[in-house]
Amino acid sequence: MRFRPLQSASAPDPAVTSVVDPPERMRAAVIEATGGPEVLQEKSIDVPAPVLSELLVRVVAAGVNPIDAKTRAGAGVSNAIVAYPATLGFDFSGIVVRSPYESHPLPPGTPVYGMLPFPRSGGSYAEYAVVPSQSIARKPTSLSHVEAAGAPLAALTAWGLVVETAHAHEGQRILIHAGSGGVGHFAVQFAAYFGAHVTATGSARNASWLRELGASVVIDYTSTRFEEVIADVDVVIDLVGNLSANTGERSLKVVRPGGLYILVPTGSWPGYQHAAADAGVRATGFKVIPDGGALATIGRLLDSGAVQVYIDQVFDLKDAGAAHAELEQGHTRGKIVLRVSDD
Repeated sequence: MRFRPLQSASAPDPAVTSVVDPPERMRAAVIEATGGPEVLQEKSIDVPAPVLSELLVRVVAAGVNPIDAKTRAGAGVSNAIVAYPATLGFDFSGIVVRSPYESHPLPPGTPVYGMLPFPRSGGSYAEYAVVPSQSIARKPTSLSHVEAAGAPLAALTAWGLVVETAHAHEGQRILIHAGSGGVGHFAVQFAAYFGAHVTATGSARNASWLRELGASVVIDYTSTRFEEVIADVDVVIDLVGNLSANTGERSLKVVRPGGLYILVPTGSWPGYQHAAADAGVRATGFKVIPDGGALATIGRLLDSGAVQVYIDQVFDLKDAGAAHAELEQGHTRGKIVLRVSDD
């Protein structure tokens, strides 16, 4: 397909709206200490100030990700939190309030989506956020802010796994575990878009939906052991690891000699590299890179309809704890999003 070029910074942009100066204080969902979902509370905190190449964005919606819940509970990246109260959240969709300079390609009023460098900065569970220029892109015009907020972290992770690491191509056989989750549903679509033969594991209720996304084969993990019905795949994208039913160890049995095993939750299986080497399989972990250029490309795919983001549930900012509790049930299809402010 042919991608549309990015709009010139000097051209009039009908999507740009007027903005007002931010207040001194803002609402945010913060934690005073790690713990259960109940530690997430709405508080009033200072609006952050951008420096150098950073932008100030008014957050309309924020994505909720497993890493958020793990961090809140004391795992994830909680060790890197330098001070409390801490505002959680990596991805967002919103409106630029302040740009680094007058001719910046994302002037005030521009709808954008992207990722924040939490915990090095405040997170997206807040009315305003400071964003590095290289971690942001124009919001896909066909998506609402709620829809767009569900994309950045999950889509960038899936893009890095499928396109940049697995190098998905015509005829390649890829097995994707947890295909109906946030990262998984993007990974299935990207792999199918680039011509791979996709097998996805998921529950029976998601089987038909995963096929609509592009999976050629769907394996119900609740009733079938995947290693009994599939073999000789080129790549396994493992979004589960050994956290459940030794999925990681079992995955090595279905990868062809010299194939690639990619483990996303690396903490679930510290010895995966040695096990893969013993099995004659290449192996790597993966960490998402906040890349505005990749987000711009993903945005074109979203606008074209070639890729879709699925929003399972939307919670208000004040109900962030309830959103985490729902996420931790482990049955989310696609993404959960927080509605932070009015569009």
